[in-house]
Parts: sequence; C-alpha cells; structure tokens
Amino acid sequence: DQSQGSSSHYIGEAKKLIHRQMLIGIKDGRFFLGSFYCIDKPGNIILQDAVEYRSMRRTSPSPMEQRGVGLILIPSTCRISCHVDCSIDEQLSLLSLVSQQ
Repeated sequence: DQSQGSSSHYIGEAKKLIHRQMLIGIKDGRFFLGSFYCIDKPGNIILQDAVEYRSMRRTSPSPMEQRGVGLILIPSTCRISCHVDCSIDEQLSLLSLVSQQ
C-alpha cells in the first residue's frame, strides 16, 4: 500500500528529530525552546525541558522574559513557526516533506 509506505517515511523523518532543539512560535507572540519529544497525526508537538520566552511589554523591541515549563504540548492550531537545529541538508529534506503534503 503506497499510503502506508509514505506514512512510514514521515515517521522515519520525525524519528530523526527526536531530542533535537526546536524553537516554536505561537499566535500570541510567545516562543518555546525545547527538545523535540514527539508529534501526533494532527501535528501537535511535545517539547521536553522547554523554556517559554515572551515580551515583557507590548512595544517593540522589548526585553524577553523567560521561564522553565518542562514538558509542554503545543497544539498545531496555535503554531505559527517551527525551527529545528539541524544541518542544511536535513532542513532541505524536511522542506521536501512539506511540499509533498
């Protein structure tokens, strides 16, 4: 079955991200930096050892406040950006996954 083959390809690519540093931006302006733990079918991401960063004031540029949050689930509906600490070749490989969907 071809859909099962492409599904296992996506799973393999996601497994390569485990324990990589990931920076995720959400709609309210906060960012979370942590170690990628997992992703589910709807695209919700769990980070471990995460730190939340947010602006202390509504003006720009504003100093950032940070606090440790530990294990956090970030819903796909809130996410506006996602950056993974990896090589350029790996980034290109991940971009090809997005274009295939």
